[in-house]
Amino acid sequence: MDRRVVITGMGGLCGLGTDTTSIWKWMREGRSAIGPLLNTELHGLKGIVGAEIKALPNHNIDRKKLVSMDRISVLAVIAAHEAMRQAGLSCNEGNAHRFGATVGVGLGGWDATEKAYRTLLVDGGTRTEIFTGVKAMPSAAACQVSMSLGLRGPVFGVTSACSSANHAIASAVDQIKCGRADVMLAGGSDAPLVWIVLKAWEAMRALAPDTCRPFSAGRKGVVLGEGAGMAVLESYEHATARGATILAEVAGVGLSADAFHITAPAVHGPESAMRACLADAGLNAEDVDYLNAHGTGTKANDQNETTAIKRVFGDHAYSMSISSTKSTHAHCIGAASALEMIACVMAIQEGVVPPTANYREPDPDCDLDVTPNVPRERKVRVAMSNAFAMGGTNAVLAFRQV
Repeated sequence: MDRRVVITGMGGLCGLGTDTTSIWKWMREGRSAIGPLLNTELHGLKGIVGAEIKALPNHNIDRKKLVSMDRISVLAVIAAHEAMRQAGLSCNEGNAHRFGATVGVGLGGWDATEKAYRTLLVDGGTRTEIFTGVKAMPSAAACQVSMSLGLRGPVFGVTSACSSANHAIASAVDQIKCGRADVMLAGGSDAPLVWIVLKAWEAMRALAPDTCRPFSAGRKGVVLGEGAGMAVLESYEHATARGATILAEVAGVGLSADAFHITAPAVHGPESAMRACLADAGLNAEDVDYLNAHGTGTKANDQNETTAIKRVFGDHAYSMSISSTKSTHAHCIGAASALEMIACVMAIQEGVVPPTANYREPDPDCDLDVTPNVPRERKVRVAMSNAFAMGGTNAVLAFRQV
């Protein structure tokens, strides 16, 4: 049975804001949340910029539950509750077994891991806090979302580095299409602004010293950020039966692997994933109005993605609008494509393409219309979102107006 899957609610928080309304407002305007890090637990780390959540919004997470949650889980739970509120849904004994969750996490609970390391190896302690293990496990965010909302259907974590959220959404779509669930909470969460993680990325020489400038000449690399994004996915039948407001349809999914290199990007894998997504959605290349690019701001990644887009879309690559919103919310690893899902859905809703911020001058190797610095009004019937991870795991989603 081929069940259509639609989005009826979204939630999110990142450096741009602590709800989807504020995230979209500043994303749409091209405001960048990137700046000096204020985290007091970075242990003297200086000279690295990022996109921090300055303060969490008010939430109703019980203190007794908070002690078992790393930051990735807290962010995911807050975003999931916002998505459920917008969708107008709640679980009860009668429907909980038909509600599930998939949450993508690229790195896991490194805050808990680092605190355990400092307790044991730096401070000479003999034991960690009791919940260190369950805080750090990559599936923790999905488990905490399930417990917080009472979801008793399919629940699991998904991890594929920078593609984690798109893979989680794709997995949730499969649960609904296979008839295992009627409603799935799906998205991603990550909190990489931790000393050990930042030092690891610094060692790869991948971090930009100033800001993220995707596709712009003179771009200097990635900027990391923290955040979460979650969507309520429902079967079309379930959503219409309860009179829900449908924000968009998840029209297609395309997955592939480069099978090439653990860090270096390729062209063939992204190309294959985009082609598979178009085929799954029953779309022609010319049907896509907006493409939210992976666009990390590294020289090789942006150039390779541009080449892959040209191969897939041909002449239409120069007609559709493209942008990388990582220029505003930074690269939130497992949460990145969940925030980019919000960008795609809101572009469809409002007919506005969010810009690529911080753009300075054209790069002849990245010569497509990347919507530099200024938002553009245009009808967006179909939007696609690219996520291409280290290790060559690629996940592309297509969203369609309903």
